[in-house]
Amino acid sequence: MAQGENSEFLAFTLGNEEYGIDILKVQEIRGYESVTRIVNAPEFIKGVINLRGIIVPIVDMRIRFNLGTPTYDQFTVVIILNINGRVTGIVVDSVSDVTTLSAQQIKPAPEMGAILSTDYLIGLGTLDDRMLILVDIDKLMSSSEMGLVDQIAVEA
Repeated sequence: MAQGENSEFLAFTLGNEEYGIDILKVQEIRGYESVTRIVNAPEFIKGVINLRGIIVPIVDMRIRFNLGTPTYDQFTVVIILNINGRVTGIVVDSVSDVTTLSAQQIKPAPEMGAILSTDYLIGLGTLDDRMLILVDIDKLMSSSEMGLVDQIAVEA
């Protein structure tokens, strides 16, 4: 990001932490609804939904990030992402707001061990007393373990 350039991030919570993803990747936000399970899918892939004729895989980020046993209530939401034309949904605890951050407010992420590789982080966004963990959703969804978006498509 160039000096003086601002970016907008959709803020959401997973467990006790607040995360942010590039708002330009968000197609829509929906309440959680039951999914159709897929046999032999990894545990973090809850299944698929039919979104107006498009079959969309749904990933529970709480399971993916090992944040305990997920609960599904009225606050549980699915963020529908469009990453290079590939539609994917992620389940999160709640969505809070859209936050604008300048390049000066985004700090490099420290090494955080096995919970979340810093390869998938843009950095940490600081805004007053809030801190957003900024996820590079393109890289995360195209990682070999997720495999939801073709790496070639992301690199193009």
